[in-house]
Amino acid sequence: MIPRILRHTLRFPGRSLLSLVMAVICTSLVLVLPGITMRFIDVIIAQNRPDLILPTAGIGVAAILARQLLFSLRTFFNNILELKLTHLIRLELYSKLQRLPVKWFDVNSSGEIMSRVADDVPTMDRVIVEGIDQAFAAILQFLIVIGYMVWFSWRLTLVVLLPLPFIAAITWWWSRHSEKKWRASSEASSALNALLHDHLSGIRQIKAYTVEPEALHDFGQASLQVGEKHLTVMRGQAVVWPAVSFIAESGIILMVAFGAWWALHGQISPGVVISFLVAWGFLFDPISRINPLSQTFSKGVVAAKRVFAILDMPDESHLTEGLRPSTIQGEIRFEDVSFHYSEDSPAVSHLNLTARPGQTIALVGATGAGKSTVLNLLTRFYEPTSGRILLDGVPLEDLSKEWLRDQMGYVTQDNFLFNASLRENLKLAKSDATDEQIWSALQSANAADFVRALPEGLDTVAGERGIRFSGGEKQRLSIARALLKNPPLLLLDEATSALDNQTERMVQQALENLRSDRTCFVIAHRLSTVQKAHLICVLDQGKLVEQGTHQQLFAQGGVYRKLSEATLTTSTTKEPIP
Repeated sequence: MIPRILRHTLRFPGRSLLSLVMAVICTSLVLVLPGITMRFIDVIIAQNRPDLILPTAGIGVAAILARQLLFSLRTFFNNILELKLTHLIRLELYSKLQRLPVKWFDVNSSGEIMSRVADDVPTMDRVIVEGIDQAFAAILQFLIVIGYMVWFSWRLTLVVLLPLPFIAAITWWWSRHSEKKWRASSEASSALNALLHDHLSGIRQIKAYTVEPEALHDFGQASLQVGEKHLTVMRGQAVVWPAVSFIAESGIILMVAFGAWWALHGQISPGVVISFLVAWGFLFDPISRINPLSQTFSKGVVAAKRVFAILDMPDESHLTEGLRPSTIQGEIRFEDVSFHYSEDSPAVSHLNLTARPGQTIALVGATGAGKSTVLNLLTRFYEPTSGRILLDGVPLEDLSKEWLRDQMGYVTQDNFLFNASLRENLKLAKSDATDEQIWSALQSANAADFVRALPEGLDTVAGERGIRFSGGEKQRLSIARALLKNPPLLLLDEATSALDNQTERMVQQALENLRSDRTCFVIAHRLSTVQKAHLICVLDQGKLVEQGTHQQLFAQGGVYRKLSEATLTTSTTKEPIP
């Protein structure tokens, strides 16, 4: 995992090399302080050379100043590198999310995905900029100081190194066990984010059903879970790192004791002992960084696994690859098509259906009959379990999904508006649309009047999920978006369900204009929408049980007639077909 993370730095080889060079120079300057200390003891004091005090002190101050300046520059460049890496990986991750199939999003919560993009990416990059960079500097500093010590006294150096095997064993054990604990902590944080996202999205339902205490309890439990998982890591660190510090600092006593003994016997100079005491701080400074570095690496590796788990997912097949016919007639044929979300519950079963070019096909049936699934199969959000769907005689699986979806206008019951201006929301259908074209589409969808009444007009921000508009207004805006796209294929999933009867009559004319000369699939409960369809298909538990015109099906006296009579019976209350 670490080599894979490291490969990301190759995107900026110049910056990485510059940081490496500064790290080497900055680390090498740590030898100045112990060297000058030895010179003060063994030369200036021992030989009574006051004339060397100022020059020696000046060299030491200049070296320390240079080291700190290099450290500041290195920190600055590393922060820029981290920002650039985070930006690129986030773009790569977001691009990947756009290429994943819809069914992947059915089983992964929005909060979990947001956590990976917002939190895991910078945590992973911190391994590169903070972890690996500091680890390299720490190892380099350790080796330089050891070399310095061996040069002046290899025996005293061995004494200094006595605690290291014990420290290495403890840190190795902790690094093996901490990754699992950090992973549990990260997963608990993601679960908390997912719950918070759900509660904020459903805040109106929470208030409407007065379940604020229950929601608070659930959030509190999730928050406690995060704390408990994090506390598990902290407990281990509370034992491990004090033990490491105790062993390391005990080594000072051993070093001074042996150094004093050998100095008394004239085997080393007092300046070497004092110099080793100063150098010890630089030698064990990398060890003192093991705790934060270990956390950085453990958290970063866990985050990287979560990020790469998405990046390694296979792309949605045939998203850009496949045929892109230059013309489209609009004949759609279902040949023995079946689909099930799970093996126990088929959503569509052995569907055979043909829509001629320019025909409007109405899909009716009870909730859960499979109507929306048919449209999802047409858009290839899902692939048939068996059978095939053809467009102008060409199997859909041979066509580019991107091209196919570009030929469709899709208006759903749950009309989604982004938290952007109305102009930007409408231009999703046609990026180069002029304001004149936008207003024409709004007029046809009976939405122009209420948009003109807005203080900011087309520049009005819709709010999250279009919260600033009513259900009927959002639906008319979605219809306007489809009108603006002017596609050869049209899919309407309860496109007028949120409209009152008067507004519906106005929009129906716009939809009839939109449906003309193009193939259209309509899901509708209202009889007025269904009657004018060229072919009505009645679905029941995923099976096509009846098909024909309104008059034909009504005369048969089957399922469709019962639905129609239910509508006529409840027409005074303006209820839809059940």
